[in-house]
Amino acid sequence: MANLKRASQQLFSRPNDERFESFEALQSHCNRMKESSTLHWQLPTEFTPCPMGLELGFPIGGIGIHSLNDWSFGQLCSLAAVQRETVNRLSAEPASRVLRETIPHNGKPLQLLTQGETLRSIHGASYTRMFDADLLERVRNEATEFHAPPKGFNGATGFYAGQQDMFAFLIDDSAWVEIGGEQFAPGFFVWNSEVGRRTLSKVRSA
Repeated sequence: MANLKRASQQLFSRPNDERFESFEALQSHCNRMKESSTLHWQLPTEFTPCPMGLELGFPIGGIGIHSLNDWSFGQLCSLAAVQRETVNRLSAEPASRVLRETIPHNGKPLQLLTQGETLRSIHGASYTRMFDADLLERVRNEATEFHAPPKGFNGATGFYAGQQDMFAFLIDDSAWVEIGGEQFAPGFFVWNSEVGRRTLSKVRSA
C-alpha cells in the first residue's frame, strides 16, 4: 500500500464536511468556492466594526454588513493588536468600540474576501492570493499521470478542504516499487490557503 500517513493525519483533523471522495469532487467544491467569493478593496478609514445583533459586523463596499468567521475574526484581532480571547469575552457593542479604537486607520487599502454575507479574510495590499480552484486546475492539466491513491484502511482519501485551507494527495499508480518489503508509489502532496492560513506548498513522496 502507498504511504497514506500524511493523508490519514489530515483525515483525523477534518470534520466530515471537509472530506472528499475524489479529486473531481474536491475540484468542484473549490470551483464553487471561487465563483461565490468576491474581493473588495476598502480604505482602513472605512473599515469600521458595528454590532450586528449579538455578533460583530462590518459594512463592506456599500453592499451590506458582513459577519466574521473564526479565521477572519482572528485576523481582525491581529490587525487591531488585541487578544481575541479578550474580545470574545465582550458583547457586540463594547467589542465594536474596542476594535474601532484599535484598528489602524491609515495606510493602503485592505483586501477583503467575502462569500455571501461572510467576511472570509482580511489582508493588506501586498497579499497575493492563489485560489484553490486555479491550483487544482493546474495540477489536473500538468500531472496527468497522477491519480487518487488507494483509500486508506481508516477511510483516508487524500482530498480535503475547509474554511481555511485545501490539501490533496496524488500518486503515479503505474510506477509501484518495493522498498524494505513494502510497496510504494511515487506521489506528491499539495496544499494551499486562499485566506492566508498557510502558503502554497508541494511535497514529493517516494
